[in-house]
Amino acid sequence: MLLWIAFSLMTGAAILAVLWPLRSGASRAAASGAAADLAVYRDQLEEIERDRASGLIAASEGEAARTEVARRILRASGEIEREGAASGGDRRRRLVAVIALVGIPVLAGGLYLSLGSPLYPPQPLAQRLEAQPNPSDIAILIRKVETHLEANPNDGRGYEVVAPIYARSGRFDDAARAWANAIRLLGPSAPRQTGLGEALMAQAGGVVTAESKAAFEAALAVDPKDPKAQYFLGLAAEQDGQKAQAATLWTALAAETPADAPWRGLLGDALARVGAPMPPPAAAGPGAGDVAAAEALSAEQRQQMIRGMVERLEARLAEQGDDIDGWLRLMQAWNVLGEGDKAKTAAAQARTHFAGDTAALGRIDALARELGLGS
Repeated sequence: MLLWIAFSLMTGAAILAVLWPLRSGASRAAASGAAADLAVYRDQLEEIERDRASGLIAASEGEAARTEVARRILRASGEIEREGAASGGDRRRRLVAVIALVGIPVLAGGLYLSLGSPLYPPQPLAQRLEAQPNPSDIAILIRKVETHLEANPNDGRGYEVVAPIYARSGRFDDAARAWANAIRLLGPSAPRQTGLGEALMAQAGGVVTAESKAAFEAALAVDPKDPKAQYFLGLAAEQDGQKAQAATLWTALAAETPADAPWRGLLGDALARVGAPMPPPAAAGPGAGDVAAAEALSAEQRQQMIRGMVERLEARLAEQGDDIDGWLRLMQAWNVLGEGDKAKTAAAQARTHFAGDTAALGRIDALARELGLGS
């Protein structure tokens, strides 16, 4: 409210500053002065007549004085007429100025009150930046990037920036072209390849086509652990009717996925569709404190600490034996510790738990051969 009062006072001061020089006081003062001079000149005429009648001045002198006073009377009368005409013009100019300086602010204020939002509280910059962007703002942003790319067609970073914006706007054809240009100019990377694959898949209405599958495979070639590429390759297998392959891919991904990963719920739904159980989340690795503590130990103490961790893993698997990656880690751990017999025992127990899972048995046998544990 105080802000509106301040605005009103400043507007009023600005209007007064403009209107003050247009006041008519100077014109009235000039006209009053000319009228006073005219009265004096008339008195002088009467005095000249009296002096000539009484013989105080000669007739020729009286005539000359009358002529001079008459000239002054004519000049004063002309000034009065001119001031009157100027006064009428000033009135018209003042009227126009008042309408412009008062009417326009009043009209603008009325329009703002009817069309604007004067009662909305102020919104800090941080809130404006975090607010949901206006679609028109996104269109302006896209147009700016497009204009930049028209002038700089080899700016791969520009294509990489605009590609996900195209995708969020539903412009999947443009998104696919932008990702392809980014890959061509900047080289392949897992995020660029998965972005291209998703755009091609969205073009096909959610179907993992041969082109999008190739993009996901290219992403895995760059980063074999990329979760997005692994998931969509599993989806491709499911859409092709290969549910067992989809289950294998998704199970492996779920086993490596931490419990707090945002896509873990999506994996659970996918595994449920193909009739596969959801494996437990990947175990968290040692923290910074554990590493620091280990460095402070002697070699024998570190060996005992590692053995304790392995024994705890063995105890967990005895209760929750569906973690294939846990069994593989246990086999490797016992082998590293020089406990070949215990590594063989872990392999045998793992085969028992996964007796009906061909994919899991294949992974167990492959690791056993690699570690030299036999079959």
